[in-house]
Amino acid sequence: MMTAPPSATPKRLLLALSLLFAASARAQIQEVTVTAQRAPSLESKTPVSMSTLSAAQLTNAGIDSPADIGARLPNVELDNAPDGLRITMRGVSSADTTEKGDPSAAFLLDGIYIARPQIQNLSFYDLERVEVLRGPQGTLYGRNTTAGVVSVMSKTPINRYEASVAAEIGNYNSRKASAMLNVPVNQMLALRAALNLNRHDSYLTNGQHTSHALGKDRDDQSARLSAKLKITRDATLLLRYDRSKVDDNNDSFVPDTNFYTGVASGNPVWYGSGTGAQLTNGFVPPNGLPEQGYSHKTTSGLSADLTLDLGPATLYYLGAHRDYDHDALANFYYRVAPTLALGVRENFRGDYTQTSHELRLATNGDGPFSAQAGLYYFREESSQLYTFRDLALIGLPPYYVFPHGPTVATSKAVFGQATYRVTERLRATAGTRYTADHKSRVGSTNFQQGPVFNTATDFALLNDASMKTHQTTWRLGADYDLAPSTMLYGAVATGYKAGGFNDGCLAGSVQLGLSCPAALAVPADTLFYQPETVRSYEAGVKTRFWDKRASLNLSVFRYDYNNLQLSGVAIVAGAPRFVTDNAGAASVKGLEAEGQLAPTAQDRISYAISLLDAHYVRYSPDRVHNWAGKKLDRAPSNTLSLGYERSFGELTAGIGARRSAAYIIAVPAQLLQYRVPAYTQTDASLRYRPQGAAWSVMARVKNLENKVHPINIDSFGMLTPSDPRTVDVRLDYRF
Repeated sequence: MMTAPPSATPKRLLLALSLLFAASARAQIQEVTVTAQRAPSLESKTPVSMSTLSAAQLTNAGIDSPADIGARLPNVELDNAPDGLRITMRGVSSADTTEKGDPSAAFLLDGIYIARPQIQNLSFYDLERVEVLRGPQGTLYGRNTTAGVVSVMSKTPINRYEASVAAEIGNYNSRKASAMLNVPVNQMLALRAALNLNRHDSYLTNGQHTSHALGKDRDDQSARLSAKLKITRDATLLLRYDRSKVDDNNDSFVPDTNFYTGVASGNPVWYGSGTGAQLTNGFVPPNGLPEQGYSHKTTSGLSADLTLDLGPATLYYLGAHRDYDHDALANFYYRVAPTLALGVRENFRGDYTQTSHELRLATNGDGPFSAQAGLYYFREESSQLYTFRDLALIGLPPYYVFPHGPTVATSKAVFGQATYRVTERLRATAGTRYTADHKSRVGSTNFQQGPVFNTATDFALLNDASMKTHQTTWRLGADYDLAPSTMLYGAVATGYKAGGFNDGCLAGSVQLGLSCPAALAVPADTLFYQPETVRSYEAGVKTRFWDKRASLNLSVFRYDYNNLQLSGVAIVAGAPRFVTDNAGAASVKGLEAEGQLAPTAQDRISYAISLLDAHYVRYSPDRVHNWAGKKLDRAPSNTLSLGYERSFGELTAGIGARRSAAYIIAVPAQLLQYRVPAYTQTDASLRYRPQGAAWSVMARVKNLENKVHPINIDSFGMLTPSDPRTVDVRLDYRF
């Protein structure tokens, strides 16, 4: 047997170490440019607690809608509830998804505020990135950002030919397809078109002994057209038009008794009935058979984004108009007493339009002073018709109807923020925003014998309210470069969420030919709820180290909330109504850490850790019981996410897991608190792309454990479960 001479061994070891060092030196964490402060900057130099997901990260993880984002981020939950996207950040959320309600976290598409949660959870396609900003963003982003901002950016036309197609198939008859074409018409004009189809069958099993299909299905068809025009050397206009059509089923819930015992006694206790049983709706209504549920949504938007370079400053204009129509039928599990649930059919029809304009001026140059200021206007108008049937067993007429509209919400704001470079390393920032909101709505609560109101046999209660609120929010902050790749930052900021109103009317009001006598009037403190406000204190560090092969974003925070808005069903004037109320005060404090490691050019490790203490300081849901000290909804005390990706040349394998501690989903109107036990969810992927090839193929599995948990529980006992295990294969081809 041949052996190497002694001198060869250290040489080979030295060669191996040098090769490993060379590979490691190339394995640096990629920097990401973001626009969280309304101007391009490196994420590591942006003094805001935020997470960014690139287009490649979204595709590799199989994230095809906003509801999939939360599993990868600290202190963020995004859930696709039957009534729309539910965003929870650091324990703060909103359950009022009606036309009069507002979210606590803003959802933006290409900078445009999308008001209705029902159209926020559309398919992701042809995106540049998603930025998630945690904490109040009341200065640059405005009202309804007390919890934070989810900002989705689509790709813009570029000056080269580009095209791609992709197709996916998976279990539950999942099939997806997308295509993109980018065409540079000339040196001034570039066009881009993108299409997307996303379909799968229901994740639920029908155990009601009927043939109708259930929800938690999907059928989205979306398209986006973009045009980028270089008007002059200093002026650029970007036009976008998008349209989506969604045909799915709103029956995406099961009875809470699938997961909990003891609900009737007011003490829900989790029991492990197994995934199959948890995803089976076996509720047989005692008052009639369900109908085939459906939900038909159509939304479209047109926006104009103008940039004009004036030399010392740049002028920006962003305007948009959006339409949204919704027609649905749902079969409710409707608990009317601790031991009695009815089947209730709800028909819904809604029409919505929103218009927004923003004019902003920002300074240019590298001087010590930078600033931006602007004006903002938003208006939404809508009308709705809610029809509930099958409530005769509790003394209500056969048809319990809510015709509402017009419902109008307007918001006007003026804002500004400035940063001054005190030294080469130290910068100070101050910003403020004044917002004025006006909401109004007219309508009625009708007790009808038939589908059409009959003045001879039917009775109507007036719903009439109007409210104006205003608030000045501000931000003071500083950031300091401790080293070239390490930044410290801190800020004190405030946030504001507009107030509003519930069903009912004040004594003496008259609308729609209906009067509001004192005997039927609603007290002002029940009819109206006040704005939600928050003051936050936050400090953090963002650093890149180990020769930029590792990153860490660390932040600690504390919030003081006043008039936190909570929603649910309560009995008002003898009838069940959806009511929003104010919790007196809440406290939120915690820690977040996230980052990446690249030990070699072939290995990537990602991590995210959160600690959270979010509880009520002052709150009585029924004016009798004291909930001070109880946790806020969807606020686990800790979460941990870990991901590992390894490249084997043309083959890349990845695995990621998120572990969440137990948390609470509460129904204050029923004095119920559902404890969701701790759980872990693991995803895995395998990607193959031949060197130099234009195509690639990927296999993915989500929720390897095939365990589900509640993501929403409403006042009637309807529980929306999370998704079971899904498997898919994706083929991409780029031209």
